[in-house]
Amino acid sequence: MTKLSALIVAHNEEAILNDCLKRLAFADEIVVVLDRCTDQTKDIALFHGAKIIEGAWDIEGERRMTGIEACAGPWILEVDADEWVEEPLAQEISAVVVADTADFYFTPIHNYVHGRWVKHGWMAALAPDLRGSLFRKDKKAWAMDRVHPGVSFDGKRGPDFANGIRHNLADDISALVRRFNRNTTNRALDLVERNELGRTRTMVRKTFSRFWKCYVSRKGYRESGVGLLISILSALYPLVAHLKALEIKDRSTPK
Repeated sequence: MTKLSALIVAHNEEAILNDCLKRLAFADEIVVVLDRCTDQTKDIALFHGAKIIEGAWDIEGERRMTGIEACAGPWILEVDADEWVEEPLAQEISAVVVADTADFYFTPIHNYVHGRWVKHGWMAALAPDLRGSLFRKDKKAWAMDRVHPGVSFDGKRGPDFANGIRHNLADDISALVRRFNRNTTNRALDLVERNELGRTRTMVRKTFSRFWKCYVSRKGYRESGVGLLISILSALYPLVAHLKALEIKDRSTPK
């Protein structure tokens, strides 16, 4: 009987998917959503016995909800292709699924940059440090956003897991900056689509408050230069997305 489904959404992840999937063998089922994959991602997923869903989605929330619906288990563990669920966390997850006393659980996310766990200074604009990864199938819903979609939960929240998911976020600084560029572009598209461009001076004000929050309140200063960069990128995120949205709207306006 399928009790726990592990869900992964992937786009051309042949370089990293095997390391993710081999750590999910404790799940009763693995479901991999393939979004326009043109490499060997599908073959790797099939090697691990995964159930495959193929398609093309522009909206991350829609892609994730498609995966949730495809899962057979009443419990779902949602993991990204660049994440590892190590044995201590796998044991915790298996135990709470058997106990069956709550509806969803949050997992610490350990973000790694160039092989080092960067513990401080994060905001969700770059990467979350806590996420509702384990849930009953009907208790989690994603919003229809392109990047970092909103999420809602229903029911009883269980205690947060003691062990975290290892998130292999970026191999180097360049990869971190590329992620920032990609995310701000997708956020800009959402802003234009919803006509929520906002005001430039408001975004400028947010820059200062967000930098203080990341670098001081969330102790990004403890992470040396990487912490400084994370704080700067997180602070600039709303402003850069806003400016990109203005640019997109200007290009689409007839001259």
